[in-house]
Amino acid sequence: MTFRIDAASKQTGPLYLAPMEGVTGYIYRRVHHEFFQPMDKYFIPFLSPTHSRSLKSRERAEISPENNQGMRVIPQVLTNQAEDFLWTAGFLAELGYQEINLNLGCPSGTVVSKGRGAGFLARPEELERCLDQIFSKVQVKVSIKTRIGIQSPEEFQVLLPLFNKYPLEELIIHPRIRTDFYRNQPNLEVYQEAVESSKNPICYNGDLFTLADYQALRARFPDQKAVMLGRGLIANPGLAERLRGEEMLTKQRLRAFHDCLLQKYRHVMSGERPVLFKMKELWYYMSHVFQDSERYRKKIKKAGNLQEYGMAVDALFRERELSEAGFCAEK
Repeated sequence: MTFRIDAASKQTGPLYLAPMEGVTGYIYRRVHHEFFQPMDKYFIPFLSPTHSRSLKSRERAEISPENNQGMRVIPQVLTNQAEDFLWTAGFLAELGYQEINLNLGCPSGTVVSKGRGAGFLARPEELERCLDQIFSKVQVKVSIKTRIGIQSPEEFQVLLPLFNKYPLEELIIHPRIRTDFYRNQPNLEVYQEAVESSKNPICYNGDLFTLADYQALRARFPDQKAVMLGRGLIANPGLAERLRGEEMLTKQRLRAFHDCLLQKYRHVMSGERPVLFKMKELWYYMSHVFQDSERYRKKIKKAGNLQEYGMAVDALFRERELSEAGFCAEK
């Protein structure tokens, strides 16, 4: 089941799939691409190059051209070393990739403690030296995905002029600070500064869970082009189509998508445990697209094997209808 994006749907502007570690791996991307209209870009969850100039076998599977056929995929790199970024960019260029994304947004404590992801934002002088080296040698397009600071939104007043020094393919902004993680509201006042002052094309990312959320963003920023969808699209795999004016996702289509994902994971993973973990992680998001689904999500979470899991999922699909409420993070 493959769809084309017609001219009318392009009125929304480009829609991207966010890189979510452990969630939007190549199997998820391929199955989503099969069942729903193509995303304009699929971002691959970050690669972490080592000083030995190597990638893990899992990372190599993610970037394998064979696993990404027919999709416009953008690998993301997590590093604070220009040499490591440049080595990875060269390796990826040999595989045919034309754009690489630098991760300056990951809020994980482990990542930040090493000065990577959002942690690199706390060192603007080092970040500038790193970007100077990258752009003096890199042979592919470079985009950046960033937060607006570590502890204060005012930090973006330093970061945005820094980013403006470089010819970025795109600046993807999640307008939260690192200490927010995914709490609190995205800071649209700071994003407005980027809209007015960025010398690079910008993309919005953050809390786009429903059609109403997207319409509100476009009402505030009518010239906004690209947006990146993360948790909202995992909760509702048909969200991008909804933003393009299509009908609401049906249970039949969602069930077929789910069953295909489950089959693919069972094919590549050894044993039930990793498959269960992967599917339960998806249901943390997807359960929100069903009405009154909390007790069903708990049953899915408690399932000890695939038979119990299947019974819990069957009950949810049989007894509950879909909603357009969208993802809602737990407080």
